[in-house]
Amino acid sequence: MEILSVGEFKSRFSEVLKKVASGQEIGISYGKRKEVIAKIIPETEKKRKRKIGFLEDKVKVKFSKDFKITEEEFLSL
Repeated sequence: MEILSVGEFKSRFSEVLKKVASGQEIGISYGKRKEVIAKIIPETEKKRKRKIGFLEDKVKVKFSKDFKITEEEFLSL
């Protein structure tokens, strides 16, 4: 992963987008410590299917029509 400061990122924005489009990850660093605060990744990597875990394809989950819970509440169970 290539790491750029905020200033470098701003001045090389088009070049960075081309690199990301070709599959490379770019980190953006900020502050005196040059700590990576963000990553830019290709779109295709975000479309991974979320796995339920070791029970995937082994169990079915069915909810009643009156069941109400947020996704965050469900995932923290």
